[in-house]
Amino acid sequence: MFNVPGCRGRVRPAMHLPSSDSSEAEIHRLVHGFYSRVRSDELLGPVFERHIGDWPVHLAKMVDFWSSVLLGTRRYHGTPMPAHQALPELNPSLFRRWLELFSETTAETCSAELGARADQLAGRIAQSLWFGHQLAHAPDTLPRPLDHAA
Repeated sequence: MFNVPGCRGRVRPAMHLPSSDSSEAEIHRLVHGFYSRVRSDELLGPVFERHIGDWPVHLAKMVDFWSSVLLGTRRYHGTPMPAHQALPELNPSLFRRWLELFSETTAETCSAELGARADQLAGRIAQSLWFGHQLAHAPDTLPRPLDHAA
């Protein structure tokens, strides 16, 4: 947020890209392509397979999530933090691998603008979920950022 001369209060800069059929299609390709990689990944695949009971439902929810985050569609209604805090096996290497696969997928499936924004937000989301996980499991310890965690 920042101050704008002549305006009362503070203004939040636009965070969403303009919505269009092509960007919705990109998000669909991104989510489906990304989770295809995740499911076949030897590090992430087993973790996701243990916790995702209905893949079509999960994929639809993730399309809604990324559409909401990137395009401001507000289709996603959920609370991802508690679900991630409940996963005992989360660690920095899983988040880093998640980000690697996500970035590979955005590079192959998204326009430069959408891919850059998605990668930026994915990094923020991963960091937030990692902080939340640490606080839930070690509330008396200062959380460490992903790039400094063991």
